[in-house]
Amino acid sequence: MMEFVFWASFALLFYIYFGYPLAVKALAMLKPTPIAANDDYLPKVSILIAAYNEAKDIEATLRNKLALDYPPEKLEVLVISDESEDGTDRIVEEVAAAADIPIRLFRQIPRQGKTAGLNTLVPKANGDILLFSDANSQWDTQAVRKLCRNFADPQVGYVTGKMVYVHADGSMVGDGCSAYMRYENWLRDQETRIGSIVGVDGGIDAMRKELYQPLGADQLPDFVQPLKVVDEGYRVVYEPEALLKEEALSDGGSEFSMRVRVSLRALWALKDMKHLMNPAGDPIFAWQLISHKLLRYAAFAPMVTLALAAIYLAPVKGFYALVATGYALFLYLAWSGHKKEKEGQALSTLYALPYYFMLLNLASLQAFVAFSKGEKKVIWNPRKG
Repeated sequence: MMEFVFWASFALLFYIYFGYPLAVKALAMLKPTPIAANDDYLPKVSILIAAYNEAKDIEATLRNKLALDYPPEKLEVLVISDESEDGTDRIVEEVAAAADIPIRLFRQIPRQGKTAGLNTLVPKANGDILLFSDANSQWDTQAVRKLCRNFADPQVGYVTGKMVYVHADGSMVGDGCSAYMRYENWLRDQETRIGSIVGVDGGIDAMRKELYQPLGADQLPDFVQPLKVVDEGYRVVYEPEALLKEEALSDGGSEFSMRVRVSLRALWALKDMKHLMNPAGDPIFAWQLISHKLLRYAAFAPMVTLALAAIYLAPVKGFYALVATGYALFLYLAWSGHKKEKEGQALSTLYALPYYFMLLNLASLQAFVAFSKGEKKVIWNPRKG
């Protein structure tokens, strides 16, 4: 019985992290679905920003948008302040007064969260394409052009860009991506080739305004809105040349809290949009959503059963003892990575990969516990770098 538990757990974990990506790669090679992109396609766009107490970052973010290489007559910025109390509103108004493109400020009282703020902004936007930026997001100057070229294809309804990590001075950390993000971006690229992706970054997204649907305040717009676009028969695609530069987090606690919040809201989103996991509709996308999201969020379960089975079987066969030892070593490296980070040390891949892998899965576990209790997260605090 325990041998079955061991091999079933191992097979499921292998499928989640390797089998599914390899299957998507094979399908992308056998039956690719290209995008009819056009670099000359320059629609009118509206950049939407929801902010809560972002006085530290909002000016830099707005000036970043003013520096975008895009026709100014086709660009506007809308900011909604979620009852900010730190001078965010004043800073927005000061930047807007001297800007050469429209920057409009709205105030949301009482505080209701990002999703409610976006619901308020969208009807006031004049652009044909809505672009979503976080209040601390720094975009590459070509980002809007790169996002918008995909909308020349009438089947594309939603486009997400690529997040790269930078130092405080703006220079990239290595190649700009953690090992996990390189893996995730590769997978998004393959999913784009077969139709639609099932996960977006959130800080650099774009969609057709006509497809926007108001969401409940507790729904995660970065996840639910793309799913609704797919539900309407349009594609959600990845644009690797539209870059979002984000300062690398040095605080694992902040990263963990953010991952718990995002995972919890994603679980509620999967429940809200569970009909998309029915293969009777779109079997390919249903398979993607189950494999890439539902099983990924639940991967902590086979991780636990694999460890317990290996420990139980270790006295029986040397192979299982070897697996148990390897598992223990992986956990040790993850814990060491956590300690080194707390001490302010830079992490090599040897420590960073196990640490971040465990952080993600522990965040998913905590989110599942909160989900089972019916907990929801609506409002947020600025993410700390």
